[in-house]
Amino acid sequence: MSDNQDDIDDVWGEAMAEQAAQEAQANESSEEDAQPVELDDFSAKDTKPLGGEERRKLDAILDIPVTISMEVGRTQISIRNLLQLNQGSVVELDRLAGEPLDVMVNGTLIAHGEVVVVNDKFGIRLTDVISQTERIKKLK
Repeated sequence: MSDNQDDIDDVWGEAMAEQAAQEAQANESSEEDAQPVELDDFSAKDTKPLGGEERRKLDAILDIPVTISMEVGRTQISIRNLLQLNQGSVVELDRLAGEPLDVMVNGTLIAHGEVVVVNDKFGIRLTDVISQTERIKKLK
C-alpha cells in the first residue's frame, strides 16, 4: 500500500472510531428519552357516523399492507468497486453523520427521522412529517 492510502485508512479509522463513540453516547440518551407513541384510531375519530357502504370502503383501505423503509443514504460506485467489497469494507454515503433518515412508504417520502434504540431494538423517531398536500402532489 502507498503512504497516501495508509494516511486515508488512518483518517477513516479515526473517523469511524469517533462516530462509534458519538453513536454510543447518542444511543444511551435516546434510550432514556424514547417513549412509545399512541397512534390515532381513525375508525373512532370521525365526526359523523359512516354509512354501511362508506364503512366497508374505509375498512378495505385501512387493511391494505404497505412497505415502510428507512433510507440512510445513497452512493454510486462502479461494478469493479462493488465486486471488491468484503466484510469490513466502508461505503461512503451522500449524507453526513447525524442527518435525518428518509422514511419511505411504498417508495414515497413521508417523513424524516432519527434512529433510536429501545430495549435493544432499533426504531425511528419521526422529526418531520411531510404534509398530506405535498404527498398527494408527488403522486400525480
